[in-house]
Amino acid sequence: MKNVVNGCIPCGIPYMFWSLKNPDDNKLGLDALRKNNIEVIIDEAVKIERSAKKVTAKSGEEYEYEKLILAPGSVPIKPSIVGIDKEGVYPIYKDMDYLKATVAKLKKAKNALVLGGGFIGVEFADEISKIEGVNVYLAEVLPHLLANSFDGEFSLLVEEKLKSRGVTLLTNTKVVEFLGKERVEGARFENGKQLEIDSVILGIGARPNTSLATEAGLDLGRGKGIWVDEYMRTADPDIFAVGDCAGKRDFYTRKDTPVMLASTATAEARIAGANLYQLKVVRENKGTIAIYSTYVDGLVLGSAGLTETSAKREGFEIVSGNTESIDKHPGSLPGANKTKVKLIFSKQSGILMGGQVAGGISAGEVINIIGMAIQQRVSVTELETLQMATHPYLTSAPTMYPVVLAAQNASDKM
Repeated sequence: MKNVVNGCIPCGIPYMFWSLKNPDDNKLGLDALRKNNIEVIIDEAVKIERSAKKVTAKSGEEYEYEKLILAPGSVPIKPSIVGIDKEGVYPIYKDMDYLKATVAKLKKAKNALVLGGGFIGVEFADEISKIEGVNVYLAEVLPHLLANSFDGEFSLLVEEKLKSRGVTLLTNTKVVEFLGKERVEGARFENGKQLEIDSVILGIGARPNTSLATEAGLDLGRGKGIWVDEYMRTADPDIFAVGDCAGKRDFYTRKDTPVMLASTATAEARIAGANLYQLKVVRENKGTIAIYSTYVDGLVLGSAGLTETSAKREGFEIVSGNTESIDKHPGSLPGANKTKVKLIFSKQSGILMGGQVAGGISAGEVINIIGMAIQQRVSVTELETLQMATHPYLTSAPTMYPVVLAAQNASDKM
């Protein structure tokens, strides 16, 4: 894989700008692979010959295979904006040397624009806002941040948090041109307004890296990722694909979905590994739940499955349950935070279809409980009677456990 020798932990990239005092601390090591007797070859695959079952590398070396797993990841999206190739406009490549250079340059910036109000853009804006002397602007074409993963009441929480950090939010705003000569000096928006800037972070996401697969004649799905079945097999039964390069299908609608997450990739890798030589039905990909979490200056947000907005858009008849509780008991204990939970259920079957959480650190695991419940198609009744471990310092009171209360709230509406 290209640049693997200089690889980094993808989820940690935003935190190289401030939280990690040494960007090298986000380096992706290979020791775990070598300790498991896995031979690591630093090279770039440039051609797959399916008939000969052979991979050719950039160095000219050739490797034969019985089974092949493709995991080339994704590449950052560069939208068609005039001037996007100017110096000072930074796509996010997963290359350690490139990222370290970008961090050094951003720390000298005066006015930085983050493009994109999804998870990547929000995390970058939060981190860069902590660098002394940098004014941060965040531009998003939609009316709210994180709008594809959260309903409005949760989006408002992260917007308020970023504003408190001094980030200027430009929602309902589309950039049409980056101004300046060789280096970016400003941005012009669709409404005609201009903003003086000297740096731009492209935080608008990525697209599947499928060039090697398409050149080998493998099929793509409608979502433009490599088509795979429930066992992560491509159109060629001896070639598997996992991670960002592989197509994803929504857990409930089965539609192609552009979800690119490390947690999804690891689940797919385990499925592929289990089914490489013999199919094992207990490990199949039942669909992508799209489970996310993020951390913004002490605020944790998590989302799994369908939001109320997306469920209604798909035509599902739903009931939502809402609650707020304190994540310790009593709430006067040090470090207590309010936890907000919203659950989305099918009105007729009572099956959980989605959930959202906001609160302190504990919210990061609450959303994982919700994700498991979605995957197992748990009902509102089962969640109402959920048996949980509680402790004053670790959780809400058993009488006020937020997942249970939200389920009860939905049950009352049914």
